[in-house]
Amino acid sequence: MKKRIDYPKAAPAVFQAMLGLEAGVRRSTLEPALIELVKIRASQINGCAYCLDMHSKDARAAGETEQRLYLLSTWREAPFYSERERAALSWAEAVTQVAKNGLPDALYAEVRVQFAERELVELTLAIIAINGWNRLAIAFRTGVGSYQAKPSA
Repeated sequence: MKKRIDYPKAAPAVFQAMLGLEAGVRRSTLEPALIELVKIRASQINGCAYCLDMHSKDARAAGETEQRLYLLSTWREAPFYSERERAALSWAEAVTQVAKNGLPDALYAEVRVQFAERELVELTLAIIAINGWNRLAIAFRTGVGSYQAKPSA
């Protein structure tokens, strides 16, 4: 598909604001591996090939296993995810699809068992960020496949 708009160039100030949100997510108290799983899951739901390519490469570079990445779309049936990861994935799905099912109190209560207030706000902002990036990449047809993961520290 042909790229529609070079959005960082077309609106640099607003793009910088998105980068600021992303930088805040990266500085959060959440585990980097958890953030990558949430970003991949939201990108699967949204059908964002660019973000799936990017975050699966980043996750692998950070040591994530292929098995866990392959089964992420079926995480409920796979035994490879911790209770904390399951709570984060459930929350990510609900926030990503908020118009479909809302955010039930029961889900919130389940997630709060695993996440302190600050962590849950940080997790929610990570989900908001990836949903924004997904929509930018899909709307303006960001090219897929050329992203190279940075080596993990």
